[in-house]
Amino acid sequence: MKLSAALLPGDWYWIAHGVLAAVAAWVFRTAPWARLRDNAQNHLFLGSVVSLLVLWSIRPPLLRGIEFHFLGATALTLMFGPQLAIAALGLVVAGLALAGHTEWTAYSINVLVLAVLPTLVSRGVHVVSDRVLPQNIFVFIFVPAFLGGAIALALSGGAAVSLVAAFGDPLTAGMAEQFLPYCLLLSFAEATLTGMVITLMVVYRPTWVGTFDDGRYLRKQ
Repeated sequence: MKLSAALLPGDWYWIAHGVLAAVAAWVFRTAPWARLRDNAQNHLFLGSVVSLLVLWSIRPPLLRGIEFHFLGATALTLMFGPQLAIAALGLVVAGLALAGHTEWTAYSINVLVLAVLPTLVSRGVHVVSDRVLPQNIFVFIFVPAFLGGAIALALSGGAAVSLVAAFGDPLTAGMAEQFLPYCLLLSFAEATLTGMVITLMVVYRPTWVGTFDDGRYLRKQ
């Protein structure tokens, strides 16, 4: 769901720069950077960034200026927490810009749509799940991971398409509305991929999933 620099009026990109600056300040102040001092966690973080760079490169251009692809935001949020997840996804968008796959002008709005929004949604689903549902491994996999992944991608894609539909040029705006169903279809694939990845990590590498606590999700079984 990356947006190109030609899709929206220029004012939107300046607004996005300001909003992202505030988000970046929050991330810088509150992120658990100490976790990355551990070599294993540092390698996991950087490996996740590289993996998403490859994953985001698989992008069918269904609409002029908008590319649809998996996000991985929910998995990163469950692995590292929202602040480090936003930082990682910001690096992914920067890598795509360096590779010429997107413009630097659209960097901020892409980070907001592809990183900040789905990460905060994923965190919200996880928090609500912990508060209102039983805390066990099956709930952790099917609600924060599977359902959270679906909701995060659907809202991220919906936000991108809605921005273009509301503020883009008439031709592109008219086409954008036709692609909301693709967001829903891709959200199911995102949910499946996220659920599988989190399941494998919880089983074989639970220390990779920072929000998973076996004392809460396993010992109560």
